[in-house]
Amino acid sequence: QVQLVESGGGLVQPGGSLRLSCVASTDIFNLDVMGWYRQAPGKERELVAAMYTAGSTNYADSVKGRFTISRDKDKNTLYLQMNSLKPEDTAVYYCNARDSLSRRSWGPGTQVTVSS
Repeated sequence: QVQLVESGGGLVQPGGSLRLSCVASTDIFNLDVMGWYRQAPGKERELVAAMYTAGSTNYADSVKGRFTISRDKDKNTLYLQMNSLKPEDTAVYYCNARDSLSRRSWGPGTQVTVSS
């Protein structure tokens, strides 16, 4: 399975920005889809954004226009640029990958806290 490691979380004020990174242990173009999920205290884990091999993307309605998912093939890295952050974006953010055999891998997560 793919090893994933996230970074870039932290504490930011409302309206601020953060960029999350997820480094994969394999060529990310060998993966069917990669995405970012988040889980807030007391809530279920939810999809934030996903990117498919061909480059198509989809976003949760709550982050459309504020978050952007992207990738760097040379660095085997998936990114999530988060702008105009809101307190309700506070959560642990997880990187996820699904390979051609439909096996899923998760990173350990990175905490994002939006607070003044």
